[in-house]
Amino acid sequence: MPQLQYGSITIDWLFQPDAALKRHYVTVERGRPVLLRGPWVDAPKQEALVRRRARWIREKLAVVNLPQVSDAIVTGSRLRYCGRSYFTEVRHAPTLSQPKLSFTASRFVIEHPDGTSITPEALAPLLMDFYRERAHERLVSRVRHWERKSGLHARGVRIRVFQSRWASCNAHEVLEFHPRVMELQASIQEYVVIHELCHTVEKNHTKAFWALVAQHMPNWKRQHEALEGAAFGDAV
Repeated sequence: MPQLQYGSITIDWLFQPDAALKRHYVTVERGRPVLLRGPWVDAPKQEALVRRRARWIREKLAVVNLPQVSDAIVTGSRLRYCGRSYFTEVRHAPTLSQPKLSFTASRFVIEHPDGTSITPEALAPLLMDFYRERAHERLVSRVRHWERKSGLHARGVRIRVFQSRWASCNAHEVLEFHPRVMELQASIQEYVVIHELCHTVEKNHTKAFWALVAQHMPNWKRQHEALEGAAFGDAV
C-alpha cells in the first residue's frame, strides 16, 4: 500500500478509480487507510494529490482516532442541531413498537419501548430522519431566498446522503444537500447554499468561482474554514 511521511505521521492511502467522477476526493475514516477516489492517475500523481491535502488529512485523522463514545444515550446526553448541543431526554414508552424522536424548542425527546436508554446505533436512523425532514424545511427555503437575492438559479433541490461530502451541484444544476448539513450552525448552512448556487455558473473552484462566492458572502473564508473543521470528506 502506498504511503507518504508528513511530519510525524505516516499517511497510507488506497486509490479507487472512478471514471464517473470529474475530480478527486479524499475520505478519512477510523481504522482505515485514507481513500482517494476519482479519475485514474498513476502513483506519482496520487501521491501529489494526497500530499496536497496532507495537512487536512492529519487534522481529520486526529479527530476520527479519538476514543469513540460507545455509551448509550440517556437523559442528559447531548445531540447536535444547527450548531448547538441540545439536552436529550429518554423516556420509557412500553406501548410503542419502535423508538421515536422528537424535538421541542430546547430539547430532544426520545421515547423508547425498551427502557430509558438507547444505543447510538439505534438512534442513528432516527436522527438522520430528523435532519432530513428539517433539511427539506430549511435548505429548500434558503436556496429560494438566495436565488432571489443573487440572481443565480438552480433547477431543483434534493436532500440525499453522500459518502464523503456535504453538498453538490450536479450536471443538471440540481443542488443536493446531505441531511447532516443540519448539524452545522446557520451561517455555515448559508455558506453551503451559496457555494452550491455559485456552481450553477462556475463548475470548478476557479478564481472566478471564489470571486462569485465573495460577491454574495464577503466573509466566506471564515465559514469555509469552519466547514473544513467539521468531520467529513473533502475534494482535492
